[in-house]
Amino acid sequence: MQIDFHHATTYVVARDAGFSHDDANTIAYAAQYVDDATSSGAIYFDNRAVYKRISSAHKMLDIRNTEELANHEVWMPFHFLPGNGGLAAGQHPSNKFIDKIVCTPNSPVAQEMVRDAILEKGRDYGLHRLGVTMHVYADTWAHQGFAGVLHDVNEVEDAEETGKSGLFSGGLASVLNDLLDDTIPPLGHGRAQTFPDMPFLQWQYRNGHGVIIKRDNTKDFLEAADNMCIAMRRYIKGDPNAQATGLTQNTRAQIEKMFTTTLLKDGEERHQEWLTAIRNGVFTVCGKTNIDDYFARGSDSWKADALGTSHDLPVHQYKDHFLQSPWKLFHDATQAHRFNVVYNILPRYGICAA
Repeated sequence: MQIDFHHATTYVVARDAGFSHDDANTIAYAAQYVDDATSSGAIYFDNRAVYKRISSAHKMLDIRNTEELANHEVWMPFHFLPGNGGLAAGQHPSNKFIDKIVCTPNSPVAQEMVRDAILEKGRDYGLHRLGVTMHVYADTWAHQGFAGVLHDVNEVEDAEETGKSGLFSGGLASVLNDLLDDTIPPLGHGRAQTFPDMPFLQWQYRNGHGVIIKRDNTKDFLEAADNMCIAMRRYIKGDPNAQATGLTQNTRAQIEKMFTTTLLKDGEERHQEWLTAIRNGVFTVCGKTNIDDYFARGSDSWKADALGTSHDLPVHQYKDHFLQSPWKLFHDATQAHRFNVVYNILPRYGICAA
């Protein structure tokens, strides 16, 4: 999924679940920032304070993608959550490790991840962690069938559109040419490019096992949004087992229409269409809301607010509000999330990730 879903759709879902405009903004920013927090390491301040952050993403052509440990620490916990074949803890889809770590929509692993974020809502970084969790949770639908490691299971061959978007008149296979296939490693859905991320796309491909996989992104994205709404309603109640419904009928219909009519390949362009729709009152639950635009970097970013600049400097001036800044709380959340997934949840499923 791309910024149109992780930021804008997440905001709409949060409002439908009952969050205020400000809280929904925080959740949505954190959800998208998972894809943009590519820097790691220590931040040093002029008062001798130090803060260490981790990265929650690598760019697809980042050299770190060739490092097994880096893949386990970033792609698995944040983008391709191992699904254990959709089976409960103690059960095994096969005797192959790769079959345990392929991403599976709404797996028991994913449900445990959501549960723990709800139970930890009292932390200062509670909303930020919810945003991180919603990013990973949504990706279990978009990234299903792929794994966050370099492996042949991630091969994509004979791709073709089965819907009628009209954007791929030459066929998906012509886009996934031999040169690109040799350039992008079989990591996650890299060889499928952004096809799993387009909300309007119906398509199919042959995976690394030689199996034809048919995908309906609109159906998958709606199911993700519906389950996110259930999770967020439970978060508000503070009870991971609470009875909760998904999207209201009206909001679901409005989201589906936005998915199927915003026929643009570029995620940033779709994002701007979503922001305009939200501001114009297309989504009834939001009213005519002046939703904040999203800036990963620059003077309007969370990072600049916390550090005075979005650039990494040898030494930063310490700001009195740093400890409660959204940027710092987001990075607290990513560390809590990764620790819980890697060291608490995955071992219960026989998965040693890092």
